Amino acid sequence: MIVEEKTISSDKIYTGKVVSLRLDTVEIPGKGYQKREIVEHGGAVGIVALTEDKKLILVKQFRKPIEKVIWELPAGKLEIGENPKECAIRELKEETGYSAENIKLIHKFFTSAGFSNEKLYIYLATGLIKGDTHFDEDEFLDIFEVDFNEAYDLVLNNEVEDAKTSIGILLAKELIEKELV
Repeated sequence: MIVEEKTISSDKIYTGKVVSLRLDTVEIPGKGYQKREIVEHGGAVGIVALTEDKKLILVKQFRKPIEKVIWELPAGKLEIGENPKECAIRELKEETGYSAENIKLIHKFFTSAGFSNEKLYIYLATGLIKGDTHFDEDEFLDIFEVDFNEAYDLVLNNEVEDAKTSIGILLAKELIEKELV
Protein backbone atom coordinates (compact mmCIF):
# COMPACT_ATOMS: atom_id res chain seq x y z
CA MET A 1 0.00 0.00 0.00
CA ILE A 2 1.43 3.38 -1.03
CA VAL A 3 1.08 6.09 1.60
CA GLU A 4 1.70 9.75 0.86
CA GLU A 5 3.29 11.74 3.64
CA LYS A 6 1.67 15.04 4.60
CA THR A 7 4.17 17.80 5.40
CA ILE A 8 3.35 19.43 8.73
CA SER A 9 6.32 21.79 8.88
CA SER A 10 9.49 22.55 6.96
CA ASP A 11 12.60 24.22 8.39
CA LYS A 12 15.51 25.44 6.28
CA ILE A 13 18.71 24.26 8.02
CA TYR A 14 21.33 25.40 5.52
CA THR A 15 21.46 27.32 2.24
CA GLY A 16 24.60 26.99 0.15
CA LYS A 17 25.88 27.71 -3.35
CA VAL A 18 25.02 24.24 -4.70
CA VAL A 19 22.60 22.66 -2.22
CA SER A 20 20.26 23.54 0.59
CA LEU A 21 19.15 21.32 3.46
CA ARG A 22 15.73 21.34 5.03
CA LEU A 23 14.14 19.30 7.79
CA ASP A 24 10.50 18.39 7.22
CA THR A 25 8.12 17.00 9.80
CA VAL A 26 5.67 14.67 8.09
CA GLU A 27 2.55 12.86 9.22
CA ILE A 28 2.23 9.21 8.31
CA PRO A 29 -1.35 7.89 8.59
CA GLY A 30 -1.66 5.64 11.65
CA LYS A 31 2.06 5.99 12.47
CA GLY A 32 2.39 9.51 13.86
CA TYR A 33 5.09 11.97 12.89
CA GLN A 34 8.55 11.50 11.39
CA LYS A 35 11.43 13.77 10.36
CA ARG A 36 12.77 13.88 6.79
CA GLU A 37 16.14 15.43 5.91
CA ILE A 38 15.92 16.73 2.34
CA VAL A 39 18.74 18.03 0.17
CA GLU A 40 17.44 20.59 -2.31
CA HIS A 41 19.32 20.94 -5.58
CA GLY A 42 18.36 23.01 -8.62
CA GLY A 43 19.07 20.22 -11.10
CA ALA A 44 21.80 19.50 -13.62
CA VAL A 45 22.55 18.24 -17.09
CA GLY A 46 24.94 15.70 -18.59
CA ILE A 47 25.87 15.66 -22.28
CA VAL A 48 26.70 12.59 -24.36
CA ALA A 49 28.73 14.43 -27.01
CA LEU A 50 29.47 12.15 -29.96
CA THR A 51 31.80 13.08 -32.81
CA GLU A 52 31.24 12.12 -36.45
CA ASP A 53 33.71 9.24 -36.09
CA LYS A 54 31.95 7.89 -32.95
CA LYS A 55 34.31 9.32 -30.37
CA LEU A 56 32.76 10.30 -27.06
CA ILE A 57 33.87 13.52 -25.39
CA LEU A 58 34.64 12.71 -21.76
CA VAL A 59 36.28 14.72 -19.01
CA LYS A 60 38.33 13.71 -16.03
CA GLN A 61 38.23 15.81 -12.90
CA PHE A 62 38.87 15.61 -9.19
CA ARG A 63 35.74 15.31 -7.06
CA LYS A 64 36.25 16.33 -3.43
CA PRO A 65 33.35 14.36 -1.89
CA ILE A 66 34.92 11.07 -3.05
CA GLU A 67 38.56 12.28 -3.00
CA LYS A 68 39.44 11.03 -6.47
CA VAL A 69 39.66 11.84 -10.17
CA ILE A 70 36.86 10.26 -12.21
CA TRP A 71 35.58 9.94 -15.77
CA GLU A 72 32.49 12.03 -16.49
CA LEU A 73 30.31 13.32 -19.25
CA PRO A 74 30.54 17.07 -19.71
CA ALA A 75 27.96 18.36 -17.24
CA GLY A 76 26.84 21.21 -15.07
CA LYS A 77 24.18 22.59 -12.81
CA LEU A 78 21.16 24.54 -13.94
CA GLU A 79 21.10 28.22 -13.14
CA ILE A 80 17.91 29.46 -11.46
CA GLY A 81 15.12 29.41 -14.06
CA GLU A 82 17.39 28.03 -16.80
CA ASN A 83 15.98 25.69 -19.42
CA PRO A 84 17.80 22.30 -19.26
CA LYS A 85 18.51 22.25 -23.02
CA GLU A 86 20.03 25.74 -22.88
CA CYS A 87 22.12 24.60 -19.91
CA ALA A 88 23.37 21.59 -21.90
CA ILE A 89 24.36 23.83 -24.82
CA ARG A 90 26.16 26.24 -22.45
CA GLU A 91 27.94 23.53 -20.44
CA LEU A 92 29.10 21.65 -23.55
CA LYS A 93 30.69 24.83 -24.88
CA GLU A 94 32.20 25.90 -21.53
CA GLU A 95 33.70 22.52 -20.63
CA THR A 96 34.74 21.13 -24.01
CA GLY A 97 34.71 24.02 -26.47
CA TYR A 98 32.29 22.09 -28.68
CA SER A 99 29.02 23.37 -30.11
CA ALA A 100 26.45 20.90 -31.43
CA GLU A 101 24.28 21.10 -34.52
CA ASN A 102 21.87 18.62 -32.91
CA ILE A 103 21.06 18.24 -29.22
CA LYS A 104 18.19 16.19 -27.86
CA LEU A 105 17.00 14.97 -24.50
CA ILE A 106 17.42 11.21 -24.13
CA HIS A 107 16.63 10.72 -20.43
CA LYS A 108 15.84 12.48 -17.17
CA PHE A 109 15.95 11.05 -13.67
CA PHE A 110 16.17 11.87 -9.97
CA THR A 111 19.69 11.18 -8.76
CA SER A 112 18.72 9.96 -5.30
CA ALA A 113 15.03 10.44 -4.54
CA GLY A 114 15.40 9.04 -1.02
CA PHE A 115 16.94 12.27 0.25
CA SER A 116 17.27 14.77 -2.61
CA ASN A 117 15.08 16.46 -5.21
CA GLU A 118 17.97 16.79 -7.73
CA LYS A 119 16.79 16.02 -11.27
CA LEU A 120 19.34 15.32 -13.96
CA TYR A 121 18.75 15.65 -17.70
CA ILE A 122 20.87 13.67 -20.18
CA TYR A 123 21.27 15.10 -23.69
CA LEU A 124 22.78 13.58 -26.81
CA ALA A 125 24.83 16.07 -28.83
CA THR A 126 25.87 15.35 -32.42
CA GLY A 127 27.17 17.39 -35.33
CA LEU A 128 29.94 18.71 -33.10
CA ILE A 129 31.91 21.81 -34.05
CA LYS A 130 35.20 22.35 -32.21
CA GLY A 131 35.87 25.66 -30.48
CA ASP A 132 37.47 27.13 -27.36
CA THR A 133 36.66 26.14 -23.77
CA HIS A 134 35.46 28.65 -21.17
CA PHE A 135 36.01 26.95 -17.80
CA ASP A 136 34.48 28.38 -14.63
CA GLU A 137 37.16 29.90 -12.40
CA ASP A 138 37.02 26.94 -9.98
CA GLU A 139 36.88 24.28 -12.72
CA PHE A 140 39.89 22.13 -13.52
CA LEU A 141 39.41 19.24 -15.91
CA ASP A 142 41.02 17.35 -18.74
CA ILE A 143 39.13 16.64 -21.96
CA PHE A 144 39.39 13.33 -23.84
CA GLU A 145 38.02 11.96 -27.10
CA VAL A 146 37.43 8.28 -26.39
CA ASP A 147 36.31 5.69 -28.93
CA PHE A 148 32.69 5.02 -28.03
CA ASN A 149 33.17 1.26 -27.64
CA GLU A 150 36.13 1.90 -25.32
CA ALA A 151 33.98 4.27 -23.26
CA TYR A 152 31.27 1.60 -23.10
CA ASP A 153 33.88 -0.89 -21.86
CA LEU A 154 34.95 1.62 -19.18
CA VAL A 155 31.40 1.42 -17.83
CA LEU A 156 31.27 -2.38 -17.98
CA ASN A 157 34.68 -2.65 -16.27
CA ASN A 158 33.60 -0.33 -13.42
CA GLU A 159 36.10 2.32 -14.46
CA VAL A 160 33.25 4.83 -14.80
CA GLU A 161 31.84 5.37 -11.32
CA ASP A 162 29.67 8.39 -12.01
CA ALA A 163 25.95 7.57 -12.37
CA LYS A 164 25.06 10.18 -15.01
CA THR A 165 28.01 9.07 -17.12
CA SER A 166 27.13 5.38 -16.87
CA ILE A 167 23.47 6.05 -17.68
CA GLY A 168 24.34 8.33 -20.58
CA ILE A 169 26.80 5.90 -22.17
CA LEU A 170 24.48 2.91 -21.74
CA LEU A 171 21.55 4.81 -23.29
CA ALA A 172 23.70 6.08 -26.15
CA LYS A 173 24.86 2.53 -26.89
CA GLU A 174 21.23 1.55 -27.44
CA LEU A 175 20.66 4.53 -29.74
CA ILE A 176 23.84 3.81 -31.73
CA GLU A 177 22.95 0.13 -32.15
CA LYS A 178 19.45 1.04 -33.36
CA GLU A 179 21.11 3.63 -35.66
CA LEU A 180 19.07 6.45 -34.14
CA VAL A 181 22.14 8.68 -33.86
